[in-house]
Amino acid sequence: MPRKIVVTQYMSLDGVIQDPVGMEASGLGDWTGPFERGPEGDRFKHDELFGSEALLLGRTTYDSFAAVWPAVKDETGFADRINTMPKFVVSNSLHKAEWANTTVLSGDVVAKVKELKEMPGGDVLIYGSAALVHALARQGLVDAYSLMIYPTVLGRGKRLFPDGVQSMLALEDCRRLGSGIVLLRYRQGEVP
Repeated sequence: MPRKIVVTQYMSLDGVIQDPVGMEASGLGDWTGPFERGPEGDRFKHDELFGSEALLLGRTTYDSFAAVWPAVKDETGFADRINTMPKFVVSNSLHKAEWANTTVLSGDVVAKVKELKEMPGGDVLIYGSAALVHALARQGLVDAYSLMIYPTVLGRGKRLFPDGVQSMLALEDCRRLGSGIVLLRYRQGEVP
C-alpha cells in the first residue's frame, strides 16, 4: 500500500499559510501567537507527528526547522521525534543536509515524491513548504490535509491553494480548538 502525503498547516481564514510563527522576513509576524489551540490541539499535533513516519519539507521550511528543532527539549518527546525521524528536503541548491536523518531530493520534485510515495512505510507529513505543496497539489499528489484555521484575516501572503488548482475533498473531521481555532481534516476523494 503506498504511503500517504499529508499536508498539515496553520491557516488564516483567508487561506494564508505563510510564516505563521513569524520566523521569515514576510512582515506577517506571529499571526498564530495571540491564539491558544488548547490541550486538544496540542494532543492532535503530537499524535499527528507520532502517527507519521517521515517529514517532507521545502527548503525554506527545512532551513527554519533545522535552525530551531535540534536545540529544543520538551517533556512530550515531540522534539526528539521530529529530530530523529526520517526527513526529506526538496532542493536543487542544498547538497548536504546537516539536520539528522535528512535526505536531499533534487531534480524533478514530482517524480521524486512519486517514488517516495511508493516506498514502504507510513504517512509523510508536510509542514509549511508552500511552493512544494503547490507543486504536489497541481499533480494530485496530496492525499490529505489537516488544517488548523485561525480566526484572523491577513489580507496577503502565500495561500494553501494556488490559482488554478481544483480538487474534490471529503471531510473526515471538524472540531473547535482552544480560542476559536477550527481543525478541519480532509482526504482526497468523492464527497459522501
